[in-house]
Amino acid sequence: MSRNSSTIWLPRSRRSPAIARQRLSVLLSSTPNGDRFLDSGLVVTTEFVTNAVLHGTPIGHLIYFALDVDPTRLRIEVHDARGDRLPALSSPGLDGETGRGLHLVDSLTKRWGCCPRRPVGKIVWGEVAA
Repeated sequence: MSRNSSTIWLPRSRRSPAIARQRLSVLLSSTPNGDRFLDSGLVVTTEFVTNAVLHGTPIGHLIYFALDVDPTRLRIEVHDARGDRLPALSSPGLDGETGRGLHLVDSLTKRWGCCPRRPVGKIVWGEVAA
């Protein structure tokens, strides 16, 4: 079974989601049939990294971004330093401008979740099925 992975440390920056998307695109382009994960993977990557930048990483801390892909699934992980801010599905209302991203993640992934990272922080992860 062919398997590819990639990791990178990202700064707390507005540029980080784009850097993560580029990393995902490069990984999937070098993976046989990796293109079948691309669209959903880009959305999930953007949501997880954006949330880490906006809500999960205090100034001065880095975000750890990890990808693992095999023929059956793409796993996306984002590690940040805020263990007290856990992601949750919300009801933003009709006029709300935020709060819909995790609903997209929920619809595009086979499963996703969050777990503590020791000694501090959390890991938000999702798996996109082929």
